[in-house]
Amino acid sequence: MNRFATVAATLVAIPFAVSSPLAFAEPPVDPVGNPGPPPDTGVVASAPPGVVTTPDGWTLTVTASNETQLPIAPLTTAVSSREYLVGGTFTGTVTGEGSTTLSGGNMESGYQIGCGIELGQVRLIGQAGIGLGGLSFPAGGPVFAPALSFPVSGTIEIHAKPGTVQQVAVNKKSYKAAPVRVTIKDTHIKVDGCVGQSFLRSYATLTSSTTDTDDIVAYYGVTKSV
Repeated sequence: MNRFATVAATLVAIPFAVSSPLAFAEPPVDPVGNPGPPPDTGVVASAPPGVVTTPDGWTLTVTASNETQLPIAPLTTAVSSREYLVGGTFTGTVTGEGSTTLSGGNMESGYQIGCGIELGQVRLIGQAGIGLGGLSFPAGGPVFAPALSFPVSGTIEIHAKPGTVQQVAVNKKSYKAAPVRVTIKDTHIKVDGCVGQSFLRSYATLTSSTTDTDDIVAYYGVTKSV
């Protein structure tokens, strides 16, 4: 009787163990709510400024702030095109007590676009022919009804090239006395023929001139990959 009672209790317990997961078939509801990752606003951090001290004692500094790089769909809708909506403020200063007389200079700002794989030559290789046929064998004897066919076959051959970097200058500002500033807002940057991953970063080069010298310092922003 004891063994019978143990077996019976076990058999009764099985349906409850099997049926309990059915009550939790629906995923639990998150009481806090998870809206997912926020949409890309294009805001990117700026890199440290570029600084150089010239042999004659001047300190050149070029910085960037309020940078944005937002990937957008290209107007061509081609899968090999990359387009970005960019912005930022680039500032150049010349400070110190140099031993020479400054005569101004210029600052260039823009963007560098790197492409992992560049689309090279696209070639269609095919062949076409003409076929003549139409011979049939009905009950009354063979009948020839001429019919023409035009078989066509071919393949598309794509040659990819190693990736390249394109530098797009947006502005070049001349100045007589630093500081000098350039602000870019909602400017479209586009590259074609890119079939791999693309990379984008800002740049700015500050040139300070004297009567006999030119000194240059460069800034390169944080690289964004798409």
